[in-house]
Amino acid sequence: MRYVSTRGQAPELDFAGVLLAGLAADGGLYMPAAWPRFSAAEMKALRGLPYPELAAKIIAPFAAGSIGEAELLEMCHRAYAGFVHKATTPLVQVDTNLYALELFHGPTLAFKDMALQLVGHLFEHVLAERGETVRIVGATSGDTGSAAIEAVANRKNIDITILHPEGKTSEVQRRQMTTVQADNVLNIAVAGNFDDCQDLVKAMFADTPFRAEMNLSAVNSINFARIAAQIPYYVYAALNLGAPEREVAVAVPTGNFGNILAAWAAKQMGLPIAKFIVASNRNDILSRFLDANDMSVKAVEPSLSPSMDIGVSSNFERLLFEFLGRDAGLTAKTMADFRGTGKMVVAEPVWQSIRQQFRGYRLDDAATLAEIARFWKESAYLADPHSVIGLAAGRDCGLVGMPVIAAATAHPAKFPDAIEKAVGSRPPLPPHLSDLYDRKEIFTRAPADLNAIETLVRNFANRNRNA
Repeated sequence: MRYVSTRGQAPELDFAGVLLAGLAADGGLYMPAAWPRFSAAEMKALRGLPYPELAAKIIAPFAAGSIGEAELLEMCHRAYAGFVHKATTPLVQVDTNLYALELFHGPTLAFKDMALQLVGHLFEHVLAERGETVRIVGATSGDTGSAAIEAVANRKNIDITILHPEGKTSEVQRRQMTTVQADNVLNIAVAGNFDDCQDLVKAMFADTPFRAEMNLSAVNSINFARIAAQIPYYVYAALNLGAPEREVAVAVPTGNFGNILAAWAAKQMGLPIAKFIVASNRNDILSRFLDANDMSVKAVEPSLSPSMDIGVSSNFERLLFEFLGRDAGLTAKTMADFRGTGKMVVAEPVWQSIRQQFRGYRLDDAATLAEIARFWKESAYLADPHSVIGLAAGRDCGLVGMPVIAAATAHPAKFPDAIEKAVGSRPPLPPHLSDLYDRKEIFTRAPADLNAIETLVRNFANRNRNA
């Protein structure tokens, strides 16, 4: 499998190269040169497989030529061995034709574990084969950071630096990052919002000498390996609800568009997904685009669902590339104009074709609390402030008779303040995190300044040399 940049000016790479590169050298995002396809019979044959085996079969075409199927299967078994639910990603019926796909049974209680636990093994495998060392840099709005740190803490040949917006994650999310005691982990609290953190990461990759000096790599969803590792759980859920003979819809709470893009990728591979419902909070750039072709940047407002407090959805570029007929030049120009003006101009026919598959949905904080209380009262289902927006979107989508898979992206215990406001009590942390509030935090504060961040990353990389 070969991969191409959405902007067309970076070299084609294989899966291992994309894994280590993260962002393309031209600032674009890597995509498969062609989507692998499964026939209906091949999809049906996956039904009933344990999750690690299904995941290995779905991911194998993307890794072809870089990682053997037997090695991939062994890594999938190791990646998901620590998940606390035997089904790994259980489906819970919440309402008529509405199902919560629980993606939070991994070590950090968020859907990011589904991809990053595997990506950690992939990095270790490829680096060992190449005899190389990488320095991962990533930005997080809450959950990616802790999942990435958990995935690579204490692994050989890997350093990781995670930037989070200071004061704009939940306390549980922050502590899951900053209390990890591992010599290869650097946490930076940035004075700014998530978009500032994400821009700093992209700027480090765009700084070619610094990128080469540090041998940078990424675990954000700009890395296609993470998208590939998210596709299997949509296949797993749909097969359990009657696919490929039966169509399904998905409702996904999203800010950066990576999770729902993985569902769209599953459709390209042959999974019959009829509709994609993009569930947003008050930071609704995606819903505004789908409703009125308004992809314009607005100030990010803090909300009860901080992982979705994102003003620019990086992974949308991948979908744009596809709907522009894989015209890399037009994609690059559209993204450059968007960066320059803060408004993306999408031709009416292109927008309409996207709208045929995607629809938007949004809830503000007050409605989010009301929906948490409603699902708890009516279905005895306790959903966190992100998952509940997806559930409400799935309930209200109007797709009569069609099963709707709503991605439940985080454990309610990660957001105890919001849950308490909604239902009057605080959900307890699972046993393995019961002492989280007593653990020592280690992090560094920094301004949203590229030179300052690069200095911190460089000093961390050279810490043993300078000791």
